[in-house]
Amino acid sequence: MSFELYNTQTKKKEKFKALNRGKVNMYTCGPTVYDYAHIGNFRANLTADILRRWLVYLGYEVTHIKNITDVGHLVSDAETGEDKIEAAAKKKKVDPFEISRLYTKKFFEDEQKLNILPAHKFPRATKHIKQMIKAIEVLIKKKLAYTKNGNVFYAISKFPSYGKLSGNTMEKLKQEARVEKHPDKKNPFDFALWKKAEPGHIMKWDSPWSEGYPGWHIECSIMSMEYLGNTLDIHTGGEDNIFPHHENEIAQSEGITGKPFCNFWSHTSWLLVDNQKMSKSKGNFYTLRDLEKIGYSPLAFRMLVLQSHYKKHLNFTKPAIAAAQEGLQKIYDFIETLLLQKGYEKGGALPREINKLIREYKGKFEKALNDNLNTPQAVASVFEFVRKINSLAPLRKQERKPIYNFLLKLDQVLGLGLDRIGKQKTAIPAKVKALVKKREEARQKKDFKKADQLRTEIEKLGYKIKDSEKGTIVKEIKKAVS
Repeated sequence: MSFELYNTQTKKKEKFKALNRGKVNMYTCGPTVYDYAHIGNFRANLTADILRRWLVYLGYEVTHIKNITDVGHLVSDAETGEDKIEAAAKKKKVDPFEISRLYTKKFFEDEQKLNILPAHKFPRATKHIKQMIKAIEVLIKKKLAYTKNGNVFYAISKFPSYGKLSGNTMEKLKQEARVEKHPDKKNPFDFALWKKAEPGHIMKWDSPWSEGYPGWHIECSIMSMEYLGNTLDIHTGGEDNIFPHHENEIAQSEGITGKPFCNFWSHTSWLLVDNQKMSKSKGNFYTLRDLEKIGYSPLAFRMLVLQSHYKKHLNFTKPAIAAAQEGLQKIYDFIETLLLQKGYEKGGALPREINKLIREYKGKFEKALNDNLNTPQAVASVFEFVRKINSLAPLRKQERKPIYNFLLKLDQVLGLGLDRIGKQKTAIPAKVKALVKKREEARQKKDFKKADQLRTEIEKLGYKIKDSEKGTIVKEIKKAVS
């Protein structure tokens, strides 16, 4: 079965075909680094990560670029208000470049916690100002853009296919949209390529038109084409980026090159919190750090995202992530059992029944992901496989390693960190160690009543113990709090 992916531009699932055989160029809209990224941002980034991992699994060589927007994104996507980074800098009374450096670092930390593969390059808007100016000059020369009072605007009426991604054609915009008039725009729907810096604006550069800064949309066009060429295989992002951001990217990029900008557009649907749009004013706004504070691991959030199809709204609730964390722990416990059982490392011939199960569930897993990245079905196939294997217990020595290796192969796509199981070391408090030692002594004396009492004491201190052929294993219990 071939890989089919939903293409936002054609509004249907299509057989994926790379522009160049065996190679895929992929661009993801990265963060505007004025604050911590929230879990809605990371849902879209996780979808891009799964897509990239699946393409690699299928044998493609993927080049992935994810930009850092460190200037030019205004408070309103309708190009009004302050630059988000400058606004945050004023609030904290620090330099805006310091703000962007800080939250770029925090974004990288969060991606690492979520086990998101690092992009091959993270270009920053502020490092590509010269390229943007040259591109804007091309658009002016082609009469696709015009200048007024130090500003430069793209004239969407000059681009006949405007609206082909979002459906917001010139005619539809005139009928449905209400846009605040800008004194320098010929058409209220034109968008800024270059903005003249207002008095007191810190982040600004010299240009042929004014001392100012680039518009948000031109940044992604230039950075994507700089590293991936004129035509992309795949462009990903959240569905909130479809219009105006991605629509404007198409107009700019194709206006510059005269070539198609992107082959496949892949957009992730909204993340809601308790069936409402996430908002700080509603008290339902979460960053990854917020989830950690109330006891949920970042990989539990990854599991929650995997259990919802990327084209459907994901409703984040505490019971939902608690269930995801519990499910993830069951897989971890299964892997840990495989690793701890004596004789695991000796290998041997693969029995027919286990081999049959691996072939069956490999097929189910691949069928699900080939069908427009159906991660809920893919994850369900993993749980079903684990249940089937558990029903065959106890496992013989030669059966464990192939099962473990099979799950690790699937996790190259899911990214749940199964390869870390058994490698993580946690500092156990001295008091807990002492109780574990006493319990072991009680077990050796066959005083199982006392051993059970000591187990309860250990669990009250936040640790669980597991008896294995390699000795007693002590692990911290991570409980979510309401």
